Amino acid sequence: MSRANPDGPGTRAHKGPPPRLRALLDTIPAYVPGRPAASADGPGWKLSSNENPYPPLPGVLEAVTAAAGRMNRYPDPLCTELTDRLAAHLSVPASHLALGTGSSGLLQQLLHIGAGPGDDVVYAWRSFESYPIVTRLSGARPVEVPLTQDEAHDLDAMAQAVTDRTRLVFVCTPNNPTGRALRRDTLEPFLDRLPPDVLIVLDEAYAEFDGDPHRADGLELHRDRPNVVVLRTFSMAYGLAGLRVGYAVAHEPVADALRRVAVPFGVSTAAQSAAVASLDRQAELTERVGRLVTERERLRGALLEQGWTVPDSRANFVWLRLGRLTGAFADHCRDAGVSVRPYGRDGVRITVGERRAGDALLAAAARFRRQASAPSPGG
Repeated sequence: MSRANPDGPGTRAHKGPPPRLRALLDTIPAYVPGRPAASADGPGWKLSSNENPYPPLPGVLEAVTAAAGRMNRYPDPLCTELTDRLAAHLSVPASHLALGTGSSGLLQQLLHIGAGPGDDVVYAWRSFESYPIVTRLSGARPVEVPLTQDEAHDLDAMAQAVTDRTRLVFVCTPNNPTGRALRRDTLEPFLDRLPPDVLIVLDEAYAEFDGDPHRADGLELHRDRPNVVVLRTFSMAYGLAGLRVGYAVAHEPVADALRRVAVPFGVSTAAQSAAVASLDRQAELTERVGRLVTERERLRGALLEQGWTVPDSRANFVWLRLGRLTGAFADHCRDAGVSVRPYGRDGVRITVGERRAGDALLAAAARFRRQASAPSPGG
């Protein structure tokens, strides 16, 4: 009588070692997505993923529906229509554009063309959590430069961290997760200090939420700097996070290299159509961004009144550095039906959502603060 296969029917038992995978996978932190919130006695509010709370802009759903009828065909690998529209919208040559599956996909492409074993990649920390992941996957060494006390990039320290091993420098502005943004008069001297053969990546995923007239505009800064790359996305302000489409603006040698290492047909027809339709709705986009900025300022102001320390944010989220209280605060909010994004023992990031979501978060934060300051029983 044959022994039953422990792996279940339809599989063949096999003895021997498992497939050999790359050892460096053990050193790579997993990307942690934001979790939805569930509340037994009310609605759950997800403020953990920096998603836009509004539905697609007018006309976008219709464009995606029409595109879905062509899903039996491969998408345009060159994203021709979207590239041409973006070139006109941004006033850059089409040859300076490379499309990808969100700015996260383009980060991987940048490591493919820019760094490998024996190279260094410099970035602020804490910043976008994909930076150490894509850096280690490439075999390069991450060089993490601590933020300043007020949660901003320490550009002097970052410049000092650049050596002859450095191949890429990431600058996230506004910074995820702290929200701090760089002004031009601060960033421009930093760019000019770095060697011309180091690729400088300005990650501007949240640029649309920064209304400071003196902000550092990567599009302008890249024009006469061949080593500067700008990353932007349709995920946040445009609300296309589920379709994965972003773009890089770079001089032709870098943009061409990014296109060559892209996943073939990676940007779907639906994503391309949605992005094109979204570009037609700039007035509606501006109005929605304005509403989110207003809610961001309300949320920050109320948290400051409660006694929290909240850095000035130019993105669609706010940051609380909580140290050892990080996990407890996130759990408390979750129990109140609000999910926030904890970062180890550093702090939590709170996405700006609907006003009702903000009200629920503020109520939970106030309760937590009262409980944290209350004397313990018998104490």
